[in-house]
Amino acid sequence: MTTLALSAPRFTGFAQLRQDAPLFTTLGIAMALSLLPTLAAMQIDDRLFHGESIWVKPIKFQIALTIYLLTLAFYARWLPLAMRQARLFRIYCGIVAGAIIAEVLWIAGAAALGTASHFNDSSPVWAALYGFMGVAAVTLTSAVLVSGIAIWRNRASGLPDALRLAVALGLVLTFVLTVPVAYYMSSNTGHFVGTPADWDRGLPLMGWSRSVGDLRVAHFLATHALHGIPLAGLIAVLILPVQAARRAVVLASAGYAALVAATFVQALAGQPFL
Repeated sequence: MTTLALSAPRFTGFAQLRQDAPLFTTLGIAMALSLLPTLAAMQIDDRLFHGESIWVKPIKFQIALTIYLLTLAFYARWLPLAMRQARLFRIYCGIVAGAIIAEVLWIAGAAALGTASHFNDSSPVWAALYGFMGVAAVTLTSAVLVSGIAIWRNRASGLPDALRLAVALGLVLTFVLTVPVAYYMSSNTGHFVGTPADWDRGLPLMGWSRSVGDLRVAHFLATHALHGIPLAGLIAVLILPVQAARRAVVLASAGYAALVAATFVQALAGQPFL
């Protein structure tokens, strides 16, 4: 069994996040606070879109992007210090933040107008916006690829080797798995493969179809590789010798990628996840 040294310096809460990634931390907190007016709007505005409140999608994205931003801020402490302080990297972070803000405004704006944000080609304007937001989505997702590569190359991170590998693979695979799944899904007319049955109201909380294929399952799993694989790496480092922990991380990463691929193929076959 190995002794775990999680980081240097030790994590001290939001003060640490603000020190390591001030922009992403500030935007993550602002994104969380933006839930309050959206939740209020859902209570006041009873309009429905496809059987659910028009404000459900903005709320889901606000929650997801809050988690994403604070996760990036959490991992930022293991980026090389020179990289975090570099002007070019700060500009890049600003571009990522701008893409995130644009995504939220687009989705919330569509909700306020009572129309769809995704798969909306009802007019040339909405079709153009959908394409532009696809570029913004790839831009904001690229932050995990950049961070993953930088953390893997930073041998002075203070992380045990297997855990550094797990964090790096989790971040890189988030990009590698998410982009093709999201591209395929966005290039179609919707996330369903087939027509859901009348009784199908979706799985609780997630809303995934219980009667036809749903591409959102693979998309969800892909976007959370940055959580699942590092967690597996942390467990491996805590209970296994060094070399065995590295092998476990590689196997866990391969298994996670296989799970995303399996749920993607399952959806393409028109079969529900559950």
